[in-house]
Amino acid sequence: MTDRPSTLCEAFQRTAAVAPDAVALRTPGDVETLTWREYAEQVRQVAAGLAALGIGRGDAVALMMSNRVEFYPLEVGAQHVGATSFSVYNTLAADQLKYVFGNAGNRLVFCEAQYVERIRSSGAEIDHIVVVDGAAEGAMTVAELVARGAADYDFDAGWQAVRPDDIATLIYTSGTTGNPKGVESTHANLMYEAYAFAEVLDVEFGDRITSFMPTAHIADRFTALYLQEVFGTQVTTVADPRQIAAALPDTRPTFWGAVPRVWEKLKLAIEFGVAAEQDETRKQGLLWALSVAAKKGAADLAGEQLSDEVAAEWAKADQLVLSLLRKKIGLDEVRWAMSGAAPIPPETLGFFAGLGIPIAEIWGMSELTCVASAAHPRDAKLGAVGRLLPGMEGKIAEDGEFLIRGPLLMKGYRKEPEKTAEAIDAEGWLHTGDIITMDDAGFLRVVDRKKELIISSSGKNLSPANIENTIKAAAPLVGALTAIGDNRPYITALIVLDLDGAAAYAAQRGLTDATAEALAVDADVIARISAGVAAGNEKLSRVEQIKRFMILPTFWEPGGDELTLTMKLRRKPISAKYGPQIDALYADEPGDGVHEAVAAESR
Repeated sequence: MTDRPSTLCEAFQRTAAVAPDAVALRTPGDVETLTWREYAEQVRQVAAGLAALGIGRGDAVALMMSNRVEFYPLEVGAQHVGATSFSVYNTLAADQLKYVFGNAGNRLVFCEAQYVERIRSSGAEIDHIVVVDGAAEGAMTVAELVARGAADYDFDAGWQAVRPDDIATLIYTSGTTGNPKGVESTHANLMYEAYAFAEVLDVEFGDRITSFMPTAHIADRFTALYLQEVFGTQVTTVADPRQIAAALPDTRPTFWGAVPRVWEKLKLAIEFGVAAEQDETRKQGLLWALSVAAKKGAADLAGEQLSDEVAAEWAKADQLVLSLLRKKIGLDEVRWAMSGAAPIPPETLGFFAGLGIPIAEIWGMSELTCVASAAHPRDAKLGAVGRLLPGMEGKIAEDGEFLIRGPLLMKGYRKEPEKTAEAIDAEGWLHTGDIITMDDAGFLRVVDRKKELIISSSGKNLSPANIENTIKAAAPLVGALTAIGDNRPYITALIVLDLDGAAAYAAQRGLTDATAEALAVDADVIARISAGVAAGNEKLSRVEQIKRFMILPTFWEPGGDELTLTMKLRRKPISAKYGPQIDALYADEPGDGVHEAVAAESR
């Protein structure tokens, strides 16, 4: 068949028949594997079991588990009875689960045994809890669910009844304030996304990728689940996202993506590894190769061609060192890589481009199914988020906000028509809330979120994300920082150390205390952060430069008071929680913990 499938179910059925004995799903080291034949049979069994419970077209089914092989047949099995299958973040508290389950209207949850009690204590009206790992009192096992399936269940009739405009999934946005909104994405949305994406970034049967981000995040769902159903990728599930660096050499992905913080951590790990190299000859070789890589990265960022001399030097560095480094970190077979969900420091893009790992920065939203703009690394402009995918229209409003419409636009926010109408105007334009510029070639550059722009007391409009990314790129120990300055005379910053980087730093220096409290007052840490802030200030205009900063004696973790589960800053809660610290940054006489930053010459 040459015509494209119209639903995920149809796509899966075609894909599973391409090479039934090929491995579709695995864990690192092949501890668990599932062929397409086995995968398809389990989908059939799960669908029959769900149908026996009365779950059918239009019903909602929730999943709450780590990244694991078992997730896939359950999710795809639910699709095949016409259900709306969605994931929730494992960190949600009981009251948050009650809200999400109430909004979704699901009466069944697939989960790990550790979450059964939390689900029950939420008070949500759940008829069936199905446990994927062992057993739990009062819950059903997957084997028991499968055993309920009728021998004469008409599986084909079930999935063939699914329509393109049926809601395939819900994505609950981890907003910085208030309850999350449930974005409704249809089969048609997801099928269009898959093919439009593949027009720009090629995807082939057998391509290898990891699943390590939460499956409640559209980025993981799209890249590891929906692309697999449509094109037949091989997915390696990584249950603990902190183990992704160790899993990459085992997986050897052919395409791979991550949020900026993961790329930054990988960069930091490489730099720490070079600094900790004990063999002096090898260390000097690594430092030389990185210096050559830096030249290539700088040229790529500037959009300039390498001189013949530097190109020859890079080719030598690549042959002797960089190719081996790519193999060591497991990215030697990557055809293309991507970064999305938040702005990434240009220096990070340049670093990996210099290593021979070009990253395409993409842009999108849950409300736009996932990716709305992209460019293949061979065509990309570093610092831009590509061009709109085929079939999408965009325009810039008078205040700089980017508006977009087209086949990727969500059906709406679940049970919230008023909020849907606020987001999508009468002409079908989604008001993204992002300030974006577009050049003559159609390349987009994200400035910042419209509501997050800093307006100084002198009336200057400043992008906190630009300030933050510039400083973070110059100060590797920084895990997160928030630029302060709205209606203030100058910019200050609250800085938090990176948890993994702090541990590596402490081990490298032989420190016994790697707590945030100890490191925040460590003289060498303060000196390194000060140097990074000064270096970052050199790249910022005078009004953007950080004048004072404070290193907080804590680490910020995703899902906490300061960061969303997708690692975006919760700016208003941060301002409220750290009010006294912010006041101290603007005091006439700064007290303990407030550090004066070195200002650069005016630009």
